[in-house]
Amino acid sequence: MKGYIVDAFTDEIFKGNPAAVFVMDKWPSDELMQKIAIENNLSETAFTVKNGKKYKLRWFTPGGEIDLCGHATLATGFILLNYYEIELNQITFETMSGELAVTKKNDLYEMNFPSYELKKVPVTEEMEDSIGTQIKEAYLGRDLLCVVDSPATVSNLKLNFDSMVKLDGLLMNVTARGNKYDCVSRSFAPKLDIQEDPVCGSGHCHIVPYWAKRLDKKDIVAYQDSERTGILYCRYEGDRTYLSGHAVLYSITKVFI
Repeated sequence: MKGYIVDAFTDEIFKGNPAAVFVMDKWPSDELMQKIAIENNLSETAFTVKNGKKYKLRWFTPGGEIDLCGHATLATGFILLNYYEIELNQITFETMSGELAVTKKNDLYEMNFPSYELKKVPVTEEMEDSIGTQIKEAYLGRDLLCVVDSPATVSNLKLNFDSMVKLDGLLMNVTARGNKYDCVSRSFAPKLDIQEDPVCGSGHCHIVPYWAKRLDKKDIVAYQDSERTGILYCRYEGDRTYLSGHAVLYSITKVFI
């Protein structure tokens, strides 16, 4: 099997969020895809198969299949538009979260994703214990979204993954209003055997709706303050959130199975 590793939401190697991408003629077994994801040990491995004019797309973490992933979708769109469908500027994927499009716009790749509906929930001691700081507000969609007071607080979290894994929500996203950027965030997924996701596209389908409403603006530039860092250029359109970013190819590989 031929595979690619792409650093997404960055234009520099070794930054952003790395995803493995496999473009295939037919589907391997779920068990094999899961084993490949575990072997890759990246936050996401994407598998795609052409279906007519569209592509079916699935995402696997080391801890299991997931229903939505931004950076691996961007990475897959980047590979297809630059190596397989070079005459096109848009790819449509059929996924567990419905149809998702990746559109090439100059050197950016824009994704049209569903926005998560956020329900405000009480801040608990367990939430604060999991990140070691006071939380101003908390919301629950697919993920838990916690709002803190400053970018410095986001940078200096004292993480307790044993506590975090017991909380509601698939991932935990921690965010604050930014200075240079509209917002600064970090994303954690211990339930998926990922401690920190370097740049989380699906997490921003929670983060962007929150800040768009709070700042009363549609266009949000978001900074992911992980060790690798990443920048997302976002637009909130109600039930849809548009995420744009750069991508860069790190490697082309062959998997012998």
